[in-house]
Amino acid sequence: MPLGQLSEAALYTSDLAAAERFYHGVLGLEVVSRFEDRGMSFRCGATVLLLFNPARTRVADAGVPTHGATGEGHIAFVLDDSELETWRERLQEAGVAIESEVEWPEGGRSLYFRDPAGNSVELAPPTLWRKK
Repeated sequence: MPLGQLSEAALYTSDLAAAERFYHGVLGLEVVSRFEDRGMSFRCGATVLLLFNPARTRVADAGVPTHGATGEGHIAFVLDDSELETWRERLQEAGVAIESEVEWPEGGRSLYFRDPAGNSVELAPPTLWRKK
């Protein structure tokens, strides 16, 4: 039996306060929970985005195995093309630089920018990974 929908994804940052200002304040994601200095979670539709302090996740906690990553990660949010310009303006007003814009052969455009930890964030069209 194939696996279903992705339940959660994780990125890493040593500045959880800056991450909350960005993901909640700028992107508007709902904060689901905070795990002291270990991390926090945000609601993304039916999925959860976890932001962890990598120094804390290298220590086992409550039975969860150690984990972590070095370097920048990547995450993409689905965004209809009709909302792209509104989001471009919102990001610019928040002082977030657009790093790249890609026009996809399958149709639609993606905007790429960075979170405060340097992770690559993408606003992607719903057609990007659609089954053919």
